Amino acid sequence: MATDFSRALSLLRQEKGVSQRAASKELGVSQALLSHYENGAREPGLKFLVKVCDYYDVTADYLIGRTMIRETAGVQSELLYDASLDKDNRLRGSASALMSRRLLCNSISLLFDILGKSGHKGLISAVLRYLSAAFYKVFRLVFSYAGISPSGFFSVPETYFAPACDAEMFRAETAIRAILSRVPLSGDLEEPPAIPEISNDMLTKEYPATVGSLLSVLHQVGEQIKDK
Repeated sequence: MATDFSRALSLLRQEKGVSQRAASKELGVSQALLSHYENGAREPGLKFLVKVCDYYDVTADYLIGRTMIRETAGVQSELLYDASLDKDNRLRGSASALMSRRLLCNSISLLFDILGKSGHKGLISAVLRYLSAAFYKVFRLVFSYAGISPSGFFSVPETYFAPACDAEMFRAETAIRAILSRVPLSGDLEEPPAIPEISNDMLTKEYPATVGSLLSVLHQVGEQIKDK
């Protein structure tokens, strides 16, 4: 029976539009051996796995079915689709969903633009870690409780993904606080990021299209916190 690896290996070759003969030559194995790998009759060694990753530009985790993310060294920003610019009705739901999406997209865009001006990659990375973990948690909660969550999307077991996300957010927040307060976490003391001072006038001038969304999110969350 075909394994996750053998299925991925065969599909990747077909997507690339190359024959087994051509792929086997590039991968340094015989066509017969590649055929065995693709139909699950034999299991490859680590050296071959590395060659496949390089040839098809995917991660080893993707090849063995641990993740559905293919990219090897991170996503290239210039190739990323920007949903915030989308005008296609296929991505639109109810008016409430559309408004919520715009509020968050605009607010996050403004935040990362300001962080980008600081030029501090560590801070940007830590903020991304925090927000990504929060998104992962809510995404998985929604679809897990709806009973339609595809297991292939996730490597963290269902039983403890929520506290694991909380722990990851805590670690990211600790990193953010350390960077801003110049507390070394790895032995090297970096200069603190030069974050520009913000004000209503500055935000309105620099971000006239998105400042309204940011202020709306800040006000809404602030009121919710106060109510509790």
